[in-house]
Amino acid sequence: MKSEELKDFLNHKAATYEQPHFLEHDPIQIPHLFQKKEDIEIAAFLVASIAWGNRQSIIKNGKHMMELMGNDPYHFVMHHKEADLIPFSAFVHRTFNGTDFSYFIKALKLLYTKYNGLEGAFTQLSNKTRLDQNIHVFRNCFFELEHEKRIQKHVADPIKGSAAKRINMFLRWMVRDNKKGVDFGLWKTISPAQLSCPLDVHSGNVARSLGLLKRKQNDQKAVEELDFSLRNFDALDPVKYDYALFGLGVFEGLK
Repeated sequence: MKSEELKDFLNHKAATYEQPHFLEHDPIQIPHLFQKKEDIEIAAFLVASIAWGNRQSIIKNGKHMMELMGNDPYHFVMHHKEADLIPFSAFVHRTFNGTDFSYFIKALKLLYTKYNGLEGAFTQLSNKTRLDQNIHVFRNCFFELEHEKRIQKHVADPIKGSAAKRINMFLRWMVRDNKKGVDFGLWKTISPAQLSCPLDVHSGNVARSLGLLKRKQNDQKAVEELDFSLRNFDALDPVKYDYALFGLGVFEGLK
């Protein structure tokens, strides 16, 4: 396909898959259970943090996370006692366990107490065209408390070469507008133009098939290459094409 034809094709697919029925089979349905900004962003961050593997398993365990917090995430984060975390010990999603979950709760309280919440922690650097450094700074804040080093693997760092798929997905949820009823558009201090595509096996394979990505590894360099391609199609909202790439891979079997 020529460039304009490919752009039209991707615009059509993005519009096709960015629809409310998308929520029925996607982990983003979990933060959609809430109305308050802080509840939404905490639920979104926690569910995004376990978003790998089978999507039904992610949704099931995401709902269990909310239940363990009494379906009141922000209040639980800010007012929990150590004894309230005891039931977390049995939680497990793949390599994310109860110890990890308990630390995340404590770290989130730190962010809301010290950094004006998740949005504040992610926006300490301004006027950036990309969010790689913002994610790196956020990660340093998140791990200020004493913790087991192994927990760090659950928060990726693009500065160290990671594609940071789950964090980029979370940021898409928070930043892109809610006109289609899928993303939330809660954060106004970050522009959609700064976002990077959440790169995984599906979106990476489709991007290569369409000639948008040449790099074979799904790492930060691949994210930057794909960002460049997508920003040529829409510099103001490049990550809308995440829907197209994901849908073509998962629902249409393009490889």
